[in-house]
Amino acid sequence: MLIDIFHDTACPWCRIGKKQLFDAIALIEHETIDIRWHPFLLDDTIPAQGVGFRSFMKLRKGIGANQLTQLFNYATQSGAKAGVKLDFDKVLLAVNTTLSHQLIALTPKTHKNVIVEAVYKAYFEDGLNIGDVNVLARIGKDFGFDESKLKQQLSGDAALAEVMTAAEAARNRGISSVPFFVINNKVSISGSQSVEVFIQAMQPEFSAI
Repeated sequence: MLIDIFHDTACPWCRIGKKQLFDAIALIEHETIDIRWHPFLLDDTIPAQGVGFRSFMKLRKGIGANQLTQLFNYATQSGAKAGVKLDFDKVLLAVNTTLSHQLIALTPKTHKNVIVEAVYKAYFEDGLNIGDVNVLARIGKDFGFDESKLKQQLSGDAALAEVMTAAEAARNRGISSVPFFVINNKVSISGSQSVEVFIQAMQPEFSAI
């Protein structure tokens, strides 16, 4: 089975959707599952140092402080139900996620799933700037990367062309929001659906959502 996942690393619903999908995979008996990660850049105009998270989100969503709090609370509660921690009190910066996708692109296939989760955790639990080379190099070190070499690679635009081409391809494919999942090149699932929806979608007889 082939599963393509389109996501952004600063997207809380992507983290929730990933958890729901992997919980579904754990519950089914199936042949080997091949997961491919695809970058989707929600906003690659954000500077490398990041910008104030709450002011950015209020402007992006066109809402006030109270509505933003409600939005965060809803996401936090949804994450908790799925077994995912989202600590918006620690998220101080809206970040440019391009570099984090470059790290994922550079990661061997055997470690991509866990490094994606590590990047999500760094942002949503630790409040780190995942658009910062030093932060990403430290994450990579935990998964066998040489920290100094990785820092040099990311500073030198390693895998940047690959990430930008893939992100553009996702847009050209008609994907306008994430998470977005494609199973066996035929079943498309938009949003962080329930475990039950993912299980149903992975059945051989299922054709579309």
